[in-house]
Amino acid sequence: MAETPWLDDDEMAAWLALVGVLLRLGPALDSQAQRDAGMTHFDYQVMAMLSGAPERRLAMSELAARTNSSLSRLSHVVKKLEARGWLARSPSPTNRRVTECELTTHGYDVLVAAAPGHVSAVRQLVFDGLSPEQVRQLVAIATTVRANLDASDLRTLDG
Repeated sequence: MAETPWLDDDEMAAWLALVGVLLRLGPALDSQAQRDAGMTHFDYQVMAMLSGAPERRLAMSELAARTNSSLSRLSHVVKKLEARGWLARSPSPTNRRVTECELTTHGYDVLVAAAPGHVSAVRQLVFDGLSPEQVRQLVAIATTVRANLDASDLRTLDG
């Protein structure tokens, strides 16, 4: 078995900074969404992805991809949001084996009311203090890391 190359000082500093962001950003956004809108950050993301889709409607598999979620997790959340009247599920008119999810008018109104608080939190927690160049770097870094994640089978990582 090959020896694992350890992180150098710069890589370790970057890794610890990233871990700090990963561990704190999600709960901070959840807290804001719960406090201001009575929903989780993931609920908000599901509704936001639907709001930008044609007719505010997507196949569940496409919605899972856009929210970086498993179908199982998404189904659970959609069921909860459906019970609140914010979403509706129905078979696809073109393929009865496909379930589609639609943002209702009530759900859209809830999302519109929640959006200013969400954007304010994202600005405060992520973008305030970053230069335009740092924002471009953040896009490049996050895109590369995301591509690494997409290309990896986490069950078979060497280690």
